[in-house]
Amino acid sequence: MPPISSGDTAWLLVSTCLVMLMTPGLALFYGGMVQGKNVLSTFMHSFIALGLVSVQWALVGYTLAFGPTQHGLIGGLDFAGLSGVGTDGAGRTVPHLLFMMYQGMFAIITPALISGAFAERIKFTAYVAFTLLWTTLVYDPIAHWVWGPGGWLGARGALDFAGGTVVHWASGVSALVAAIVIGKRTGYPSRAHTPHNLTMTVTGAGLLWFGWFGFNAGGAMTGAADGADGAPGLAALALVNTHLAAAAGALAWALLEAMRQKKATMLGVASGLVAGLVGITPAAGFVGPGAAMAIGALTGAACFGGVLLKHRFSYDDALDAFGVHGVGGAVGAILTGVFATVALTPASVRGGLLAGHAGLIGEQLIGLLAVGAYAGVVTLMLLKLVDRVFGLRVDQEVEYEGLDGALHDERAYSLDGANG
Repeated sequence: MPPISSGDTAWLLVSTCLVMLMTPGLALFYGGMVQGKNVLSTFMHSFIALGLVSVQWALVGYTLAFGPTQHGLIGGLDFAGLSGVGTDGAGRTVPHLLFMMYQGMFAIITPALISGAFAERIKFTAYVAFTLLWTTLVYDPIAHWVWGPGGWLGARGALDFAGGTVVHWASGVSALVAAIVIGKRTGYPSRAHTPHNLTMTVTGAGLLWFGWFGFNAGGAMTGAADGADGAPGLAALALVNTHLAAAAGALAWALLEAMRQKKATMLGVASGLVAGLVGITPAAGFVGPGAAMAIGALTGAACFGGVLLKHRFSYDDALDAFGVHGVGGAVGAILTGVFATVALTPASVRGGLLAGHAGLIGEQLIGLLAVGAYAGVVTLMLLKLVDRVFGLRVDQEVEYEGLDGALHDERAYSLDGANG
């Protein structure tokens, strides 16, 4: 059993804080894109997840995701209420409690990502109920499949360094289902729902970029790469890959915008950098910097097209949760199967397509199909249940007035006309 490493522990402490910062960053990113009368309700989706999922994770979520496996499908209840989760390493070079909290930050932000699909029209009570149920019945089992001890997808050799499938693909598919079930915002798409504060969105994008260094590079200290605990070189590689992929994604999106509409936009650059970050997430510790730039650029281009799908198929993914996180997560997972190198992957995997092993793409596709089908079906069932108990959607009058005032009795801005 390896001893606790002070260096590994210090970096994972920082990484945990960085990933926590991503959820307020997401609140800013999403909040700037909605109308001014709905900005606080949009913030609430992220901040209530910080409270709700943190408690859920400590009570049952962690043990369901990382407890001893039950046939590769779910963790046992050995760690319920954090029983047995102490300051010892439990086989890792970092304290067990720290590993638990780091993984908990991933659980927190994942359902918050879904909220972008149904922004400006969901009841707060419905969101709370859905988030609690979805985290327990969708996120926790999927996390076990891929990252948990003995999880069936991880055992098959599917690679997901920091959450391309577990976080982004699962939340993206669920977001698409939610957008379709809840329906379009009133007047969409004929009436414009113009972002009320793009500077807020860009600030959020910057915080997401910053926090993503912990999201990806922290994985080197947790065993996400099958025995890579305490690997400072791997953490450095993941950090560099994260940055380069974000940069390439931003440039790719801006280029496509310039080609399509003769102008590059700040919102496009912000969306592109997030797309690049999503794309590199499953591959961050399995590829080199050159491949990371290729993945970032290709994912940025794919998500640019993914955002256009809602116009083609007439669904209202309000803040492009599926277009960026769903499409980006899937593309990143597949490209991991293309670019993964022999030196950076477990011996049982031996690299991806360019290393002469096409089988990894097959395992990545199996993971995407299994996670997508499970997340989609269970999300649909949960939405129907929540709708029956609480009702999913606010009344048209409430939607017109704005969710901030109607649901929370607050206003983001006091200036006349700022809440419209």
